[in-house]
Amino acid sequence: MAIYLRVRLTRFAVRQTILAQLAERLLSAVGESRSELSLELIGDRRMRRLNREYRKKDRPTDVLAFPIREAVMPHGVRPVTHMLGDVVISLPTVVRQAKEAGRSIDDELTMLLVHGVLHLCGYDHERNPREAARMARRERALFRRISPVPRMVTLRTARQRRSR
Repeated sequence: MAIYLRVRLTRFAVRQTILAQLAERLLSAVGESRSELSLELIGDRRMRRLNREYRKKDRPTDVLAFPIREAVMPHGVRPVTHMLGDVVISLPTVVRQAKEAGRSIDDELTMLLVHGVLHLCGYDHERNPREAARMARRERALFRRISPVPRMVTLRTARQRRSR
């Protein structure tokens, strides 16, 4: 199992090893312990561009998931890969939503990671209300299973960002 993690934000200090270990626990919990996952934490501007390009919605969103196994190559051939897909999360949105919901940044980030991985596994809350309820139940169960959530993200001060 491999987690390919990329963080391109200076406003946040992310304990990447801890986040990767959490993602590994999550993959095991969904029965994908031999799969690989690409996880990227980005800002709202980049998330807005991705959302506009792939979903035709011109606004940032919290999480996008890009399944690899659902892809079909020319002549109807499916790719053979251990890569489950890509999960992209907007960290500034994570911070806002955590504050609004009265949750920790780490809990909110974990919920969005769970949400994205479930999308990669074929869940789709936008399909119909029954599927949305099924996905929500699975999200809660997985969150409980991989808890406690470790401390992974802190906001950096302007001074800390300048000294990098």
